[in-house]
Formats: sequence, structure tokens, C-alpha cells
Amino acid sequence: MPKILPNVQNALLEEAKRQISQNGYRDTTIRSVAKACGLAVGTVYNYFPSKDVLIATFMAQEWLECLKRVKTYPEHSSFEVLESLYNVLTEFSARHKSLFCDESAHKVFATVFSQRHKQLRAQLAQFILPMCKNKENSEFLAEFIAESLLSWTVSGQSFENQYAIIKNLL
Repeated sequence: MPKILPNVQNALLEEAKRQISQNGYRDTTIRSVAKACGLAVGTVYNYFPSKDVLIATFMAQEWLECLKRVKTYPEHSSFEVLESLYNVLTEFSARHKSLFCDESAHKVFATVFSQRHKQLRAQLAQFILPMCKNKENSEFLAEFIAESLLSWTVSGQSFENQYAIIKNLL
């Protein structure tokens, strides 16, 4: 049975984040992460079966923290709810820009992008749906607005300018 050391998983995740940010996807390896943490490569595999799982783990953890933060925001106007979602998306995107803009990472993750995109849109739509309750096709509208938020974030659009376009839908 493999020896499990305390706090090793967190150290590996933090080191992987650091290396991805500084070196990019291609130059971050299980070996480089293990070496930086003073561990044998086999020890890393006790925690993560691949570099991609290591990366997916820290990104998922950070995204879940973002969602948790959004859930704690007081619900006020539709503007404030949508702006908080936009800000969380913008912050998350900026934090992982080096990974999102990396061609090597795109090639590896392209196959799962569509599925993850649908999940992300659905998660955002859950926050938006209460604003659309009294509208016809409320679920579609919530998904449409969620997709708009994603698009605005990726394209670097100003939230205020884009909100002016959809506020009449709410």
C-alpha cells in the first residue's frame, strides 16, 4: 500500500499551479512538480494519475470556491447578481490565463471542452433562473444569459455595456 503523507496533495496542487503559470502546460510535468516538492515521481502518482488530472483538480477546486462565494452574495437586483457572476468569471479567467491561452493545453483539453462548457453554462444558469421566473421560456432565457456572460468574459467586453443589451429581457 502506498505511503500517504499529510499535506502532500495540497503542496502538489500549489506547485502545479505555480509551474503552469510560469512555465506553461507543456513544460509542467509530473516529474518537475515532484522534484520541486522534493518527492519521488511515483509518490505524485499516488495522488494524481496524470498531469491532466492534477490540473483539472486545482481548477475544479478553485471554480467550486468561486461558486461558493457567489452563493454567499446577497441577492439584490438582477444587475448585481449578473455583475457578481461576471466578476467571478473574469477573475477565474485571469487567474488561469496562462493555461487558457496555451496551445498545448488546447490540444489536450479540446475533447472535453464542449462538455465542460455545457456544465459551466448550467451552473451559471442556476443563479440566473430566479430572475427569469415570470418570463416565458425561463430556462432557455437563463441559459442564454449565462452563455452571454461567458462570451462577454472571453471577449473582454464591459459588463455595463453588455448588461444594457439584455436588461430588457429580464
